[in-house]
Amino acid sequence: MISLNKIIIFFLIFLVTGCADYNNQITIKKHEKKFYSSLGFALIFSDQIYENRIVNRKMKNTEFGVMHSSLKKNTHIKVINPDNSKFVNAKVINNAMYPKIFNAVISEKIAELLDLDINNPYIEIVELKKNKKFIAKEVDIFDEEKRVAGTVQINEITIDDVSIDKSVVIKDKDSKKNSDFIIVISDFYYADSATNLKKHLINSTKDKNFFIKKIGDNKYRLSAGPFRNFNALKTTYISLNNLGFEDLNIYRK
Repeated sequence: MISLNKIIIFFLIFLVTGCADYNNQITIKKHEKKFYSSLGFALIFSDQIYENRIVNRKMKNTEFGVMHSSLKKNTHIKVINPDNSKFVNAKVINNAMYPKIFNAVISEKIAELLDLDINNPYIEIVELKKNKKFIAKEVDIFDEEKRVAGTVQINEITIDDVSIDKSVVIKDKDSKKNSDFIIVISDFYYADSATNLKKHLINSTKDKNFFIKKIGDNKYRLSAGPFRNFNALKTTYISLNNLGFEDLNIYRK
């Protein structure tokens, strides 16, 4: 007959080894850094815009210079022209203050290399990991997953979900030239939330150019547009900024 002490010892051994096996199966997941990504218009640097105080810092137009309002100095980034899929790898040379309608200040050299449309200098900025090589060059890229996140609070409007995780299909160059721009404001879990904010924006901006699109189960996207070019969207973009909406992304329709 097995004694009580042996039963207790057997139970303790089972408990310890069982916990050890369980602990060995636990995978500790590290919190991965979310890398910055943004679609919008570039401000191409010139001495004139500095002298007119449109931007508060100077840069050399002969270098691969990029200035940004939030990314830290020496942050490695990729600057992409979605129209032709050309890009350069560069670094943020300085923080700067400039109108929020632009998502970065870039040098003339970068604008020329990317073959940007000066009237619609539409770019994407993607933060890169530090362990990559950073040689500025002109190359082709394939379609990429676009990510953007934002947070907005307007009076008593409750926003259920303001994250955007949506693949953007890059069209061919010719179709890009004729496509319109869309300002993406936010995504919502509930259609009523999107509708309430839409009504609020129409009343606040006196602009009826807002629309809601269902993009998935329980996911509704509130946007503004379409706009034919950069000049056409400026007023709406600035109005949204004044209402507290910042870091708005701009997509091609």
